Amino acid sequence: MGQCNDSYGAVVVATELAKAFGTDVNGLPLSFAVSWFEQKAVAVLLTLLHLNVKNIALGPNLPAFVTPEVGAFLTETFGLHGANVNNVQQDLKEYLA
Repeated sequence: MGQCNDSYGAVVVATELAKAFGTDVNGLPLSFAVSWFEQKAVAVLLTLLHLNVKNIALGPNLPAFVTPEVGAFLTETFGLHGANVNNVQQDLKEYLA
């Protein structure tokens, strides 16, 4: 839905769509990509994880607090993965799948 400031609206829309379709947010054909340019992205990421949103792309670089151990946990538990900034076309293909 756009900027970091739109994330609350995106979560509300996704939650309401999930209710309307009788599923959860992860059952919708949505992709969440969190760009790591500002500190408020931490709040966005933690909120999405708290809501059990899966398969979030994070980038362009992983933040410093994502150590190999934390990264492994987030990948295993939530499907968190780095954005493919070197191949935008592949990134788009994955988002649209």
